[in-house]
This record gives sequence, structure tokens and C-alpha cells, in this order.
Amino acid sequence: MSAAASRVISFRAPAAKQALIDHAVEVSGMNRTQFILDAVFEKAREVLADQTQFALSRQALQRFNALLDTPLANNEAIRRLLATPAPWES
Repeated sequence: MSAAASRVISFRAPAAKQALIDHAVEVSGMNRTQFILDAVFEKAREVLADQTQFALSRQALQRFNALLDTPLANNEAIRRLLATPAPWES
């Protein structure tokens, strides 16, 4: 990320949480900023990936539905994946 694209994010943390973060930072070999940024980024991706509802324009919804209705290509890897029992089925 270029310096021009960077923005400052500041926040307060209780001393005990900061101490825990600083210990993890020391163990990881990263600096505090990179450690916190990586952790927050990963959490943000997790939260967004868990979203089950989303809004689409009419045109985007039509395209989405068309993609869902399109048959899968004849793909050996997909056939193997779909034929493999889930771990909880073994």
C-alpha cells in the first residue's frame, strides 16, 4: 500500500488487552500496526463472508440467477469432488 493510500486509524484499548496484543506482536515478529491490521482485516473478511443476505439490482439479480441456472461444465475435478463423501459421512 502506498503512503498516499494509507489512512490513520486510532483507538483506545484497556491495558490488559494491549499487553496481550503486545505479547503476541513480540512472538509473531511483526510490528504492532501490521499485527493489528492483519487481525482486523481477517476478522472483517470473516464477518463479510458470513453474510447470508445481500441486495442486488434487478439486472444483477437476473445475471446471478442465470449463472446459477447454467449447467456445470463437464469437469473431472468437480465430478470427483461431488462423489467424495463429506468427512462427517465417512
